[in-house]
Amino acid sequence: MTETIMIGIMPQEKIRERVLAIARGEIKPKPGEPKIWFTSMKSLAEVLSDDNRALLRVIQETNPDSISSLAESIGRKPGNLSRTLKTMSRYGIVEMRREKNRVRPIVRATEFHIVAA
Repeated sequence: MTETIMIGIMPQEKIRERVLAIARGEIKPKPGEPKIWFTSMKSLAEVLSDDNRALLRVIQETNPDSISSLAESIGRKPGNLSRTLKTMSRYGIVEMRREKNRVRPIVRATEFHIVAA
């Protein structure tokens, strides 16, 4: 089951200030506030491009048992696909689960609410 992820867009300095304020206990993130932050609409657009959102749907529908089987089914090179999935994994959009001698991509979110600050 996937969730809807709140995404925020804010300049890097503001993100850093926010993280430090949270660490110091000055700010407590409220439910419904973004958990993922991008520094620009451009960087968000690269990660959540039309192709990458289509990839998320394919993963969710086919539930591949490895990156290589997914790469084969969609006609992409495993190394290229792996980089894309690692990027999405850093943002919590995809989980890369190690199972025996392979890595299985699992979709964490297919819906996104975007807040530009």
